[in-house]
Amino acid sequence: MLSAGLSVHAADGMLTTQSAHPVGETVDRLETALTQAGFRIFARVDHAGGARSVDLALAPTELLIFGKPEAGTLLMQSRRTVGIDLPLKYLVWEDADGKVQVGWNDPAWVVARHAITDRAPVVQKMQGALQKFASEAAKP
Repeated sequence: MLSAGLSVHAADGMLTTQSAHPVGETVDRLETALTQAGFRIFARVDHAGGARSVDLALAPTELLIFGKPEAGTLLMQSRRTVGIDLPLKYLVWEDADGKVQVGWNDPAWVVARHAITDRAPVVQKMQGALQKFASEAAKP
């Protein structure tokens, strides 16, 4: 069940929700919530900063890469190719209308992509957690 404000892009497997905060603050909120829940933060990539470093313009856009081996390893035990989609990621960006969006890959789409059929409980738990963290970080 999807919450209000959550939009689904079925063709590409990406879920999004709109944030009430600027990009940097939204990513800070995600990072704090994930760390408190025991996730490891592997990287925070400032795509707009990278663009500025080569004199190109890009609206604020950041990628947060994180994971929990307890879940990711189970998926990779089923099919190691899923490692291309792990660790998990949130992309936070300012859209053309100046609104901040939080996006992430739907774990159900990821496992379907890799033909993993034996990890439904893990996938459901991941879906709930990703939606919860995004919704919490995005709310006013």
